[in-house]
Amino acid sequence: MNSIRQFAWGILLWELVSGMWLTLRYFFKPKVTLNYPYEKGPLSPRFRGEHALRRYPNGEERCIACKLCEAICPAQAITIESEERADGSRRTTRYDIDMTKCIYCGLCEEACPVDAIVEGPNFEFSTETREELFYDKEKLLANGERWESHLAQRLSDDAPYR
Repeated sequence: MNSIRQFAWGILLWELVSGMWLTLRYFFKPKVTLNYPYEKGPLSPRFRGEHALRRYPNGEERCIACKLCEAICPAQAITIESEERADGSRRTTRYDIDMTKCIYCGLCEEACPVDAIVEGPNFEFSTETREELFYDKEKLLANGERWESHLAQRLSDDAPYR
């Protein structure tokens, strides 16, 4: 009976020593966790976050109202209305996205021939009311202006694979 107790105490002591050794080994290594709100990890160039409408460098809207994004959206979250301008070009008068329906598939971005609608880097867009998740043209253009440098860089990084 004594030999069984000694064996059990030996195993217990071994577990304690090996656990302390493991703790000390990782204690002095760099931390692998992030302090999330203050530190953020890298995002992939193909990350799909909050939508944005882009403009050309001269300030003109990129969207040519082809309605391909509206047609390809599997959730039917995009609504577009357009009219013809005096110069003969078509532009949108209404561009709405219902973010409560959106499934972030990225098909709208892939279908756009002029890279007007893109999905930006923002994944922190919680709201207090449901109405705040109905994006109109002005909000989408504001998102595009806010992230234009990041969006342009992301699209150029992803261009060889498209």
